Amino acid sequence: MSEGTMQRRAQRDGQFDQREQRAERVNRAGGLNRLLAAAVAVPVMLVAAGCSSDSGSGDDAKDAGASTGSGTDSAASAAPTVQAAAYKTLPEACAVVSKKTLTELVPKGATSGKEGTSSDTAARASCSWSSLANNGVKGSQFRWLNVSLLRFESDATTGDGESQAKTYYAKQVKDAQAVSGAKNVKSAPVTATGDEATSVRYDLKKSEGAFKQQTVVVRVENVVLTLDYNGAGLAGDKAPSVATLTKAAEKAAKEAVAAVQSANGEGTDGGSDSSTKSPSSPSPSKSASSAPKATPSKSSSATPKATASKAAAAAPKASASAKS
Repeated sequence: MSEGTMQRRAQRDGQFDQREQRAERVNRAGGLNRLLAAAVAVPVMLVAAGCSSDSGSGDDAKDAGASTGSGTDSAASAAPTVQAAAYKTLPEACAVVSKKTLTELVPKGATSGKEGTSSDTAARASCSWSSLANNGVKGSQFRWLNVSLLRFESDATTGDGESQAKTYYAKQVKDAQAVSGAKNVKSAPVTATGDEATSVRYDLKKSEGAFKQQTVVVRVENVVLTLDYNGAGLAGDKAPSVATLTKAAEKAAKEAVAAVQSANGEGTDGGSDSSTKSPSSPSPSKSASSAPKATPSKSSSATPKATASKAAAAAPKASASAKS
């Protein structure tokens, strides 16, 4: 073999080797690129998975937020409310006792009721009657009757009307039992009269005579009724019977309770009937004015007018005042 031939073969073999080396490098480079591509793809997938997870968390947060909001609304709607007062009005104060009963209690003043001053008669009202019966040389009999009505309205600040009435009822009973100068004070429950009722009686000695006082305090739902009835024998006449005065006062109180119920669309049996309560009206004023002073009748008698005036002024008078 000639030297030229051997050189050409050597060149071909070298070129072949170079091609083989380049192919191997290309193969290695391709494998490395695929490896790098795979390595890059993994974080991308992780990022995508993370985004998907974040998206789910966002939805969960939204759902949780919606659930929390719903819970807040439910809590707001479930906030306690004040129960509406059962009675929304009061009867005319001077008409709560029948004429027949008035004639028994205040014979000479049955038709001369004096209505108390009130800026809101649906919330508070009162009426008084007085009687002076002349018995000639034996003296005279004095009688004084006063009925005060106070209705409490439900309020978010002060509470429901019935609870307020219960508190005021207890106060009125306590006040009646603690009158200055009262003697022989006795208290007793009154049955079949409103939701709760108490009768307080006592003696009160005045210069004009010995007065026998009867106070009947009644609560019927969100209304408190205070009935004061007293009598005295003047100018030498004997004192009236305590038993008779007590019976008359309790009878008048029952009639007044029935009048309150009737004014609010209920029966007139003197008791409370929760099945026929009327809805409450907007809250009126809760203060009550003092009961008006009694003025004796001006009937002609042998008793001096001055004596009758003094008797009326001396008669124990109850005042109905409510919380401001």
